[in-house]
Amino acid sequence: MRIALGLSYNGGNYEGWQSQLSGKTVQDQLEKALSKFADQPIRTLCAGRTDAGVHALMQVVHFNTALARELSSWVRGTNAFLPRDIAVQWAREVPDAFHCRGSATSRRYAYVLLDSPVRPSVEAGRVGWVYRPLNGAAMREAITHLVGEHDFSSFRAAQCQAKTPVKTLTRIDVSQRADYWRFDFEANAFLHHMIRNIMGCLVTIGQGQQPPGWMAQVRDARRRDAAAPTFSPDGLYFLGPRYDASYGLPERAPAYDWIP
Repeated sequence: MRIALGLSYNGGNYEGWQSQLSGKTVQDQLEKALSKFADQPIRTLCAGRTDAGVHALMQVVHFNTALARELSSWVRGTNAFLPRDIAVQWAREVPDAFHCRGSATSRRYAYVLLDSPVRPSVEAGRVGWVYRPLNGAAMREAITHLVGEHDFSSFRAAQCQAKTPVKTLTRIDVSQRADYWRFDFEANAFLHHMIRNIMGCLVTIGQGQQPPGWMAQVRDARRRDAAAPTFSPDGLYFLGPRYDASYGLPERAPAYDWIP
């Protein structure tokens, strides 16, 4: 039997998603909790790996088990063994052909940015921060150069293991609520650090250090050193993948509209 779980977490205390020898990753914590609940070793695969400090509202994982339990028990039982900053949101039985990564049709992220002369306090670690005002019109013009299928080598980390730098960004939205900016991204897949590198360029343009058309120059250069430095992970949230409706999996988590 194959089970899919929807997972949310604050990534501030972890060394990213993927299991490490230190044991201080989200995957390590989840597999330890699942194994305690099931009283047998359980290994998971995820829809999208997140870096250290990156949060998730709906990470999707799957695993195989012969253990028969109510789906609600997988949620409550696993959460009983998880730290307070990680929580299973839902559980569903899925066909054996389902793969949390391979079956995804797209992936969604949001970046939340505080625009203030004073650094964040209660939201520290949960938002990025700039102290110089941002120009929304300039940033919205800049993102038009990224929508569609492109070679995103300029926004790719050196350690990226993707087979190709060509990805299709289907949507980028920029919105503002008081002193908070929210940037929404959706694509068929993302490269390592791709969003954080795009954010570095957007902030550079938003603060008037480069014109909006510079984004197209960076894109076409296909060189990492053509772009701005990688931006902070603090405000980055994995909103979750999308799947064919036939799987019956949720597309939104309760916290989806909670972030600014």
